[in-house]
Amino acid sequence: MAQVDVRNLTKRFGSVKALDDVSLTFPDGQFFGLLGPSGSGKTTLLRAIAGFEFADEGTVRIGDQSVENVPVEKREIGMVFQNYALFPNMSVADNIGFGLRVRKVSGAEEKKRVGEALELVQLGDLGDRRPHQLSGGQRQRVALARAIVTQPRVLLLDEPLSALDKALRLDMQIELKRIQREVGITTIFVTHDQEEALTLSDSIGILKEGRLIQHGPPRDIYNKPSSEFTAVFLGEANLFRGTPEAGGLRLSDGTLVPSTGSEALPGVIAVRPENITVSGAIPNPDETGICLEATLKQRVFAGAMATLVLDWQGQTIKAVARDSDAPEIADGAKAYFTWSPESTIALPA
Repeated sequence: MAQVDVRNLTKRFGSVKALDDVSLTFPDGQFFGLLGPSGSGKTTLLRAIAGFEFADEGTVRIGDQSVENVPVEKREIGMVFQNYALFPNMSVADNIGFGLRVRKVSGAEEKKRVGEALELVQLGDLGDRRPHQLSGGQRQRVALARAIVTQPRVLLLDEPLSALDKALRLDMQIELKRIQREVGITTIFVTHDQEEALTLSDSIGILKEGRLIQHGPPRDIYNKPSSEFTAVFLGEANLFRGTPEAGGLRLSDGTLVPSTGSEALPGVIAVRPENITVSGAIPNPDETGICLEATLKQRVFAGAMATLVLDWQGQTIKAVARDSDAPEIADGAKAYFTWSPESTIALPA
């Protein structure tokens, strides 16, 4: 297995910079998620690592080898595409063994390694079937087995779960994580699904317009976003703007949101919906931090959880709670929402 390093990577398509001076390390054995909106450069970065695109500037290293001039087939990578790219006229076993045959592995060795790969992805008795005889989740497992059977140093995944329905995606997320852990391979995973990135990744890199905005462990980025974009993009976030002053941030209604220290807060702060509590009556001030008056717009039922949508000063605020814990407040009625100062996220200017 191997660590992957990209340094000062820039890729242009005409006048557009798909990658703009991106530097990032993908540690050996980690599951690393690349996340960003459409056109952010995440797939271009993956293709540059794979060798399908060549950067205009910068370097790519896999292990101790610089690979800018190394063709795809010699980079020792495995790749799973969004549409799986299976050969419809081949059996499952032949699809998985294709890369081994290209490498002229002996028939006995191919049979052994294909069998091991089928067992790893829990398709041991389906080797004789054709792709059209499989479910979407099974085809995804075949594509994964084909990518890892050649024992690559790096596994690249380009939104491999996007074609699956929600329930199957959740199951495959668990399976994908299990397989990656068993093999121990450095894995770089492109997705636009925030929840998927949080669920699967040991580390996340967030891109926007070709630039790396923030990277690190998912929990750190979620709890301490470095920008307004990251706060809103990675999960829901309620933003509040105001005037910084000693000890906190003065909101438009005159409320002071205190900082946990003596310094002023920046001009914009964020609070995650799960950290906001809603009630129908003014809560005891000794038991709350910040308390603001609002109007309940809607209560959205989602099984075990409920989202309370509020209007505060013409701004939509969302709070999330267990449905059994959410207060019974009529739409259009007055409500109060609170959060503790420790839940305030200060967003750098």
